[in-house]
Amino acid sequence: MEKPVIIFGAKGIAKSSLEIFQINQVTVYGFLDDDKSMHQKTINDVPVLGLTDDQRFTKLIGKKCEAFIAYDDYKIRSHMTKMLIESRKVMPVNAIHDKALITKSVDIGHGNFINANSIIGSGSIIGQHCIIHSGVIIEQDVVIEDFVQIGAGSIINTGVIIEKKAFIGSGVVIIAGVTIGTGARIGAGSVVISNVEKKETVFGNPASEIKKSSS
Repeated sequence: MEKPVIIFGAKGIAKSSLEIFQINQVTVYGFLDDDKSMHQKTINDVPVLGLTDDQRFTKLIGKKCEAFIAYDDYKIRSHMTKMLIESRKVMPVNAIHDKALITKSVDIGHGNFINANSIIGSGSIIGQHCIIHSGVIIEQDVVIEDFVQIGAGSIINTGVIIEKKAFIGSGVVIIAGVTIGTGARIGAGSVVISNVEKKETVFGNPASEIKKSSS
């Protein structure tokens, strides 16, 4: 990547994203964030420039610089991605740590965050706008769809499918062949041994559905 990057969002994974780009010798022009209390501050000496719709800076995207979206919330990531596509005709770039181990046969989309010491095995597919935190192990032939977030230290075994917008907490183990449905949530430390339905929330070892209170 030759062009500098503007990072959307100045909290959450923003600082880690900055460090990833700096390690990869990519210049970060600055941050854009809608929290005005962040403006005129710096993160590792890189300034928070203004709002996410500040055309003084967004007009540069696609011409003089690239963009990365550093919001954890998939709804905000989705909104920002749509804005970039519609207004600038560009997709966000990836932020991939140089200490992540990704085999050559992995297929990776746009706008993903992959932190240090994560391992992605052969034949796996990573969609777009996913967040994969430190030390995640993704074995071979795993499919991870768009806007998925996987917490630090989780282990995703062979042949697992994780559908769009799913949230996997830290330290989760998902056994081989399991499917995690769209929008499902897996509590931290859980061991998932069977399929999880769409929008279902599970927790425990083995993971089971958390029932909503009827009161």
